[in-house]
Amino acid sequence: MTDQNGTIESHPLTGDDDGATYAPSAEFRAQANVNDPSVYWRAAEDPEAYWADQASKLKWTKPFTEVLDWTNPPFAKWFQDGELNVAANCLDRHVAAGIGDRVAIHFEGEPGDTRTLTYAELTHEVKRAANMLTSLGVSAGDRVAIYMPMIPETIIAMLAVARLGAAHSVVFGGFSAESLRARIDDAAAELVITADGGYRKGRVSALKPTVDDALALNGGEGSVQKVLVVQRCENDVEMQEGRDLWWHEEITAYDGEHTAQGFPAENPLFILYTSGTTGKPKGILHTSGGYLTQVSTTHRDVFDLKPETDVYWCTADIGWVTGHSYVVYGPLANGATQVVYEGTPETPDWGRWWSIIQKYGVTIFYTAPTAIRACMKIGRQVPEQYDLSSIRVLGSVGEPINPEAWRWYREVVGAGTAPIVDTWWQTETGAIMISPLPGLTALKPGSAQVPQPGIAATVVSESGEPVPNGQGGLLVVQRPWPSMVRTIWGDDQRFIDTYWSKFGDVYFAGDGARLDEDGDVWLLGRVDDVMNVSGHRLSTAEIESALVEHTSVAEAAVVGADDATTGQAVVAFVILKSQQTQLTADDAEPALKKHVAAQIGAIARPRQVFVVTELPKTRSGKIMRRLLKDAAEGKEIGDTTTLADTAVMQTISARMREELGNK
Repeated sequence: MTDQNGTIESHPLTGDDDGATYAPSAEFRAQANVNDPSVYWRAAEDPEAYWADQASKLKWTKPFTEVLDWTNPPFAKWFQDGELNVAANCLDRHVAAGIGDRVAIHFEGEPGDTRTLTYAELTHEVKRAANMLTSLGVSAGDRVAIYMPMIPETIIAMLAVARLGAAHSVVFGGFSAESLRARIDDAAAELVITADGGYRKGRVSALKPTVDDALALNGGEGSVQKVLVVQRCENDVEMQEGRDLWWHEEITAYDGEHTAQGFPAENPLFILYTSGTTGKPKGILHTSGGYLTQVSTTHRDVFDLKPETDVYWCTADIGWVTGHSYVVYGPLANGATQVVYEGTPETPDWGRWWSIIQKYGVTIFYTAPTAIRACMKIGRQVPEQYDLSSIRVLGSVGEPINPEAWRWYREVVGAGTAPIVDTWWQTETGAIMISPLPGLTALKPGSAQVPQPGIAATVVSESGEPVPNGQGGLLVVQRPWPSMVRTIWGDDQRFIDTYWSKFGDVYFAGDGARLDEDGDVWLLGRVDDVMNVSGHRLSTAEIESALVEHTSVAEAAVVGADDATTGQAVVAFVILKSQQTQLTADDAEPALKKHVAAQIGAIARPRQVFVVTELPKTRSGKIMRRLLKDAAEGKEIGDTTTLADTAVMQTISARMREELGNK
């Protein structure tokens, strides 16, 4: 139970015990898409047959005869002799099936403007956009960068690019000019699609000026030939003649007649950049047939989707993989009706999400634990003002959800009855890998629980041996899966080194996990130096590099410290150059926070920046970030015997205790 402030009290089934499970009701199980437990062993017995059956639910312009080619691990090919058009599977086939008048998107703008697009209307707009992009020279194999807010044109742009057999690289609208330019250059994109701005937290967040700044870096535009600009906020922007074009002006010349061509199943669909431990973002490459097979299957089965009656809402931004898989491709491939919201949950007040659920009768709601904890902090009295009785399935994504937040989510948002599917997956996996199936699984608050049918995921020791129930280790995937990353764009060796070098032809996810006594999976977070801040993966090396680029900083160490709201928060320790006069110890924190936000983006802004005289290092010069993390979390400092100077950590620890004690 929770009080009016969202504070967790004892649960009626368990008292203070976290061991309760929540089995599906007989009514829910009876109507569930998947309610036969034999699906697990049948898929395990012949996974290729299972995935071939799922793939056959898509429309193939050339049927596949080979399911999986794993002759050159770790480079998998799924359905490689088959051909399909991803956009046509999300659009045209639904219109042809007679459901063109079904709503595809209920769009809710942050200022309160709305749009509704049926499948027929969305198909028409994507065809027009495909014709427009063709006139701008986009064809199969090209790359198009997309830097957009959460508006329908973003989805239209992605689908138009996919329709032409080109690959999109969507960059989250919060990234800086430097980060955007690095991604444009790595993908060698010739076209950028952006908007004048988007609405966020009650104001205009300009986007086109960031594109201009990005393209001015490094001596000019580089590979970019054209910039296509959607008019969203009507904020003043500069349009460079010969390069910049207004979307609404250009598209008027094109009609909605466009025949979709089939492309090979392994044709690149998108490149999505994710943080890497070396500081350089990794371009994760996903292809077409296998990816669409798994995102449509998991979207249908994990959320128990009934496309004729459900209204689905995933709150993720399209700039992240969750937005790709569970806002664009999964829901549209399944003919779902969904809500797309531009803004933040607290604008104009903390009732915004709940009012949208009430307005559209949302039945399936998928969001991040960070957002749930923020809503808990405000208190249950806010959602209780709204009618949330339409909700029948809840989902969680981005990081492990703590049991307290899980129970609050179920009780306050799900009326104490809606099952919660806690999903584990990554940019690299492309689709959900571990999650309950709501018609089968007895739910455990805080656990992702069960690998999906056809997925061979387990927990192993450092030597690669499976751990027994009740023990922890490293999460691995033992055999290929359809939506898996194919490579790191332009860097096959980095792909091998990053994901496959530890255990050979077994994929290492980079996450720690444990198996409970029942064999269910509990995620423990990253085992490398990548932080998970509000579901966004950020590299410590990338942030450290940005800090050291400041003229006053000599050295920096960054850790992810536990945070009640964001899961983890960025905490930085810096040494200032002795001869510099620009920053004092007192004014360094705000200046360096601003600097990191400008270099990488606001999502990487440190929660705290501490100026220190030394960093804890081993005799070989390695910074002991583990000790800094302990200090940042106010914990007792662990073993310091390997440090070259043990007094350094004593000083930092005393300073941190003082800081934390003053809060």
